[in-house]
Amino acid sequence: MIAKVKRRAFITFLGGAAAAWPLAARAQQLGTLPTVGFLGNTTASVQSQWTAAFVQRLRELDWIEGRTVAIEYRWVEGRDERAAEIATEFVRLKVNVIVTGGTALVIAAKQTTSTIPIVFASAGDPVAAGLVASLARPGGNITGISVQATDLAGKKVQMLREVVPGLHRLAIMANVGSPAGVLQMGEAQAAARGLGIEVARVEIRQAEDIGPAIEAVRAHVEALYVANDPLVATHMARITAVTMAARLPTMYGSREYVEMGGLISYAPSFPDLYRRAAEYVDKILRGRKPADIPVEQPTKFELVLNLKTAKAFGLTVPQSLLAIADEVIE
Repeated sequence: MIAKVKRRAFITFLGGAAAAWPLAARAQQLGTLPTVGFLGNTTASVQSQWTAAFVQRLRELDWIEGRTVAIEYRWVEGRDERAAEIATEFVRLKVNVIVTGGTALVIAAKQTTSTIPIVFASAGDPVAAGLVASLARPGGNITGISVQATDLAGKKVQMLREVVPGLHRLAIMANVGSPAGVLQMGEAQAAARGLGIEVARVEIRQAEDIGPAIEAVRAHVEALYVANDPLVATHMARITAVTMAARLPTMYGSREYVEMGGLISYAPSFPDLYRRAAEYVDKILRGRKPADIPVEQPTKFELVLNLKTAKAFGLTVPQSLLAIADEVIE
């Protein structure tokens, strides 16, 4: 049974003004539909809620898939090296805008084209990564939503400590082949040490590393913190199964893990991020330049708890967390 408790609504809609003349007529006059190249950082099934939110928001803005806009979907399936190949295909197809998420994929798209607009639904630190000149004025052909939040790791570690009393040793798992993974691992490690918690680094580079890496630390830690990135998200079912079998309380980077049986997640709402990415696409298809559209940050964060898993692990979730949870799975 899933009990949804909606206690916060921080979504800000940025809908563009209506076009001066019908979109269908404009597309017909151009002889073809404007085309979005959707570069998915995981798989179609993993990102189904995100893409549905993206398409729905486009529809609300009068961009109806198959009628006033075309969308070409491609998926890297957790293999970042495929991003450059897909971006090259989008250039060949002459898409009007590329939409993607994850720092590594945005970098690959940037290295492939300096002219086609690129919208990122999520990226760690776009300024440090060299994606944009500044958040206020990105410059170039790239803009989107930065999910970097210096206090996010601290909040996640603190919440995990509230659920796991006596947390003294924490494992932090990240894909160290990913810039985002390395950044998140460093932030979580600093946050844990700031709370007096010892850290065991769990470094992975491929899906085959997941099981052995968790098995190697399960007897030496009281909890696990998973840094989200495309590789990790692609294999969330495997990660959730392994941590459940190991009876290892885990903090995850998106709600989908908890819906699969994981203990807790605290993260930006990815469907909301992709809705907002659709608003960037709307602006660009109506003539705005990415260089002039400021990079924004998440406005909606979600705390999701699985009480059934907590009970199985012999844990009691404090009322203080239940009171602020966006969703409680019982």
